[in-house]
Amino acid sequence: MINRTMVRTRVLQTLFAYYKNPDKTRLTTRKELLKDFADTYDLYFMLLDFANQLTAYAQQQLEEQCARARATHSSWTPNRRFVNNRLAQQLFDNRALRTRIAEQKLSWDSGMPAVMDVYKQLTDSDFYQKYMQAEQCAYEDDKRLWRHIYQYLLTDNDVLTDALEEMEVALDKNNWTTDADVVLSYVIKTIKRFQEDSTPSQELLPMFDDDAEVNFATELLDKAIDGHEQYEQMINSHLKGWEADRIATMDRIILELALAEVIEFPQIALTVSLNEYIELAKEYSGEKSYLFINGILNEILREMKQDNSLLKASTLR
Repeated sequence: MINRTMVRTRVLQTLFAYYKNPDKTRLTTRKELLKDFADTYDLYFMLLDFANQLTAYAQQQLEEQCARARATHSSWTPNRRFVNNRLAQQLFDNRALRTRIAEQKLSWDSGMPAVMDVYKQLTDSDFYQKYMQAEQCAYEDDKRLWRHIYQYLLTDNDVLTDALEEMEVALDKNNWTTDADVVLSYVIKTIKRFQEDSTPSQELLPMFDDDAEVNFATELLDKAIDGHEQYEQMINSHLKGWEADRIATMDRIILELALAEVIEFPQIALTVSLNEYIELAKEYSGEKSYLFINGILNEILREMKQDNSLLKASTLR
């Protein structure tokens, strides 16, 4: 589930914290990186569990409406299609989901404002109205509804972001909101894997596809720290009138991390490495920082290519 882009982001954040705190050791920094990955994986399970929370809240609303109808002797037949949604029931029964939620003591208690807000958005939506009013409802309709909820109601949702920030405090977690929209895409991918005959043992996505990904993460962190002085000298020698102490800390760390990957991981295409770190610069540095970072990297790599010290065989921009 955790891909190379997320790995680079986490390593960048971990290095930033490492250089900001002189008391941090290599060992504690590595442990923090691995914990960040585990926290991101917890977010995946929490967002899957949102289906259970929203369904339970809808059930509660139905019961309250039934109670009011009885109190006023009104004739009212509840539409239970949403609360009986088969995909939501499969998620509720899923052993891996239930086990992770229990073991990590994850809870939506402090995030209920998001559940309530999304329920209102849902009941007001056209796709919900069509789903509830359709004459027939197949299993694929149940799945489609939840894909729409995650894609259209939860992605870029400020209320959900606020709730996740609140839960970070309650659960002593970090950076959930950084990965929320990315993880939501993996939740949608997971939903697509469910079939009508899926059992409670249905597999969910693993934290990493294979050991190579987590090895890349820890090695990239180590190489960046090991090569800090070398990369710093390479950057300083290409500043062209810039004073070294004027470079923002984040810009320097992105440059050093990019150099670590280019130099130490020649099997990764040069264009891939460059593009990834330019995108990180756009996300985490100043408005024009990516131009500065791109320029410095290209100057360094052209020089390396000229003296045949660049192992990556690719055309520089």
